[in-house]
Amino acid sequence: MKQTTETPPNVLISGGTGLVGKHLTKLLQERGYTVCYLSRQKTAQSGVLSYYWNPERGELDEKAIRKADYVVHLAGANVGEKRWTEARKQEILESRTLSTELLADALESVPHQVKAFIGASAIGIYGDTLDNAASEDSPHGNDFLANVCKEWEKQVSLIIDAGIRTVVFRIGVVLARESGALPKMSLPVRWGVGAPIASGKQWISWIHIYDLCRMFLFGIENPSLQGIFNAVANATTNRQFITQIARELKKPLWIPSIPLFFLKWALGEMHCLVTTSCKVSNQKIKSAGFSFEFEDLERALRDLL
Repeated sequence: MKQTTETPPNVLISGGTGLVGKHLTKLLQERGYTVCYLSRQKTAQSGVLSYYWNPERGELDEKAIRKADYVVHLAGANVGEKRWTEARKQEILESRTLSTELLADALESVPHQVKAFIGASAIGIYGDTLDNAASEDSPHGNDFLANVCKEWEKQVSLIIDAGIRTVVFRIGVVLARESGALPKMSLPVRWGVGAPIASGKQWISWIHIYDLCRMFLFGIENPSLQGIFNAVANATTNRQFITQIARELKKPLWIPSIPLFFLKWALGEMHCLVTTSCKVSNQKIKSAGFSFEFEDLERALRDLL
């Protein structure tokens, strides 16, 4: 973004201290934006000015909305952090729906100058795609994650109805060095006990953290962009993914795959995170003018590992 003497645009981020939020904050600040967070803490987070909110109680500091030029909504409980008890599943759902509903209510009732709302969803909305590449218009799944995403996006529609330019990115598996899926997938390989999961044929649609943050910036800086877009760089099978990690780390792989029955025993319903096939197309966002820095898995892993 070109530097000017004008006051830099203010980007309000929910979920700013998470993996994506931290990287996006750094990128936005490098491009000259002012960044603020919505936080349950009433003090600055990571040196960034924070405004208090509590979605469960319907509480939000109105100054956050009054001062924002753009809202980036990333908040939501980590789906892979804890075993899926009924209570945890409810937490995963409500952390997304209640927070989005609260933002929608605030954007309707509080005077503001917000130019765009950039929200997150997930490719889990498509369920198991088998070998078919899902586009944004593909049918939705009916499993737990698909239903969470559908309810999540339903709340976003309230913001669209309010006449605010809205972009929703359905995010794939985010590859980053310090946390997320990649360290967990690469750790067994580093220990010399890496192996494909289940059949190894299930598709993983992934995106490098840098490209994902660039995509959010693309959403902010392109006034004509609106609607739903798949945020994935490419798709590869689990077996190919693990094999490429092993090549980059120069480690061997076990011949047998990790059996499905073991994963069901160890992870319960959460095993679908690693056994469901989700092959997703990125053609729509590319047609809108976005170009990836890391569209090749080998290059992405070499950068991160």
